[in-house]
Amino acid sequence: MSLGLKQLLLDQDPTQPQAIWDRLYTLSAMTGRRGAGICAIGAIDMAIWDLYGKATGKPVWRLLGGVPQPHVTPYASLLPTGTTLAEYRESLLAKATWAREFGFSAAKLEICIKGPYTHNRLQEGDDAIVQLVAESRQAVGPEMRIMVDVAYCWSDWKEALRVLRRLEQYDIFFVETPLPSDDLEGYRRLANATDIRIAAGEWLQTRYEFLDLMDRGQVDVVQPDVGRVGGFTEALRVVQLAQDRGKIVVPHCWKTGIGAAATAHLAAVSPNCRFIEFLPAAVAESRLRRELVSDELQIVKGRLQLPRHPGLGVSLNPEAFSRFAAAA
Repeated sequence: MSLGLKQLLLDQDPTQPQAIWDRLYTLSAMTGRRGAGICAIGAIDMAIWDLYGKATGKPVWRLLGGVPQPHVTPYASLLPTGTTLAEYRESLLAKATWAREFGFSAAKLEICIKGPYTHNRLQEGDDAIVQLVAESRQAVGPEMRIMVDVAYCWSDWKEALRVLRRLEQYDIFFVETPLPSDDLEGYRRLANATDIRIAAGEWLQTRYEFLDLMDRGQVDVVQPDVGRVGGFTEALRVVQLAQDRGKIVVPHCWKTGIGAAATAHLAAVSPNCRFIEFLPAAVAESRLRRELVSDELQIVKGRLQLPRHPGLGVSLNPEAFSRFAAAA
């Protein structure tokens, strides 16, 4: 930072975050095009929008432009536990039932039991995936929207298609990341062959990678992560490009209360955003998620209340910040 982005920030106007983003991106070409460089630019961008909001006394969503939506609809992201398929099943069904009873109108089933990113080293067959979806649908009933995350588990689109055709009867809103991120041709073929929406993009950075995903991969749902894609400024550009192409936006958000708040601000001004990923801090397994911010966003009747305070609208818990910073 001392010889890079920090120098590029000196004497810049924090009320012009888009111009600052473009400056950082343009002048960090040798080291900042992807990876940690874009994550750093994204963190700076989020901080600048927060500062801009606090300086003007407005929540960030009022500064981002566009007509704000009346509310944001969260879906519960359900990460099961268990080291056997039986334990995993029991955990998934319990969490799905909890989400319905809590008041969520939608939930994502993390059925990551096959492939390179499997949970707890489970390696199960496609029949188990179908069975878990079927039992989850029965547990939550016909009214609740369900999504399914399979964590890049298939290496061939034809194999994925065979399973997705078996899943079509369960009224799934989307299947997330069925194929490796770079297999854009596979995504195109799969998206055009199934009635289930295909979602991807949680790991992508900048609008340029999303352009490839939408135009070459032809996915139905894009999932920018505000922190990873490059902050509010770049996320807004992705949202607009998706809207121009008739794509749905459902942002990825599996981090801290800061990320959850930022995602809510983005969704508030994104007319093509149907849901955001969310799990109340009180039931999250991560201590960082539970403790880092002191004023968690609230769900009322299945809807996430928009932040009302200036900036991001959440405050760091100083004690937790010091503890986790020391641990790092």
